[in-house]
Amino acid sequence: MNPMDMMQLAGRLGTFRQQHPKFGKFLKSVAAKGLTEGSIMEVKFRATDGEEYLANIKLTKEDLETIDIIKSMGRS
Repeated sequence: MNPMDMMQLAGRLGTFRQQHPKFGKFLKSVAAKGLTEGSIMEVKFRATDGEEYLANIKLTKEDLETIDIIKSMGRS
């Protein structure tokens, strides 16, 4: 990733954290519980016109490895 893009992303993430403080707390609670293979992650989106979209995935070993990589990127 381009270093300038990384700096822009870092700034945007800071703004996101300020605007949505409950989301970070939610993620910490989920992480404290422990993501395990077979857990189900569900995402729901409600458009401004009221239409809803729902998706879920059953976490695999590979998904957990990907999540660990993403988490380690945030620590560097």
